[in-house]
Amino acid sequence: MKPLFVLLGTFLLALGATRLFGGSLNYLLAGNVAMAVMLLFTGMAHFTLTKGMVLMLPDWLPGRKAWVYVTGLMELAAAVGLLVPGLRQLAGWLLLVFFVLVLPGNIHAALHHINYQKGTTDGPGPRYLWFRVPLQLLFIAWTWYFSTHLPAAPALSSLSH
Repeated sequence: MKPLFVLLGTFLLALGATRLFGGSLNYLLAGNVAMAVMLLFTGMAHFTLTKGMVLMLPDWLPGRKAWVYVTGLMELAAAVGLLVPGLRQLAGWLLLVFFVLVLPGNIHAALHHINYQKGTTDGPGPRYLWFRVPLQLLFIAWTWYFSTHLPAAPALSSLSH
């Protein structure tokens, strides 16, 4: 739930900032800034909630802790990529692949009642999928819309006059 609030709240703030500093609303830039901030938020969680994130991965996967760190770094790198107009489209396409590939981990976590924040197995269970799967689809649609199919937004520096 928190990533959704971060995404939408940042989008509204960034949209207002583009209006304030750029003179007009820049939905493309605001959408990419919002996803970047959300990725910074979730990427950092890989380093602060590592125990719970490891539990999200199936036992048969070797090096689960390393996977958690690598995917956290990938989210942080994607956040940076979305903010660089020349890298945005590539970052967007890679992020789409990432979002599809991590969905099974979210499903596994729900089926095994993982509470990644506490690092325990007392999470909400399968009913969480009614929220998580649509949320993942929103992230995919958001990334596709703002990062891959539209022309590049102006650089951040061009917004200050």
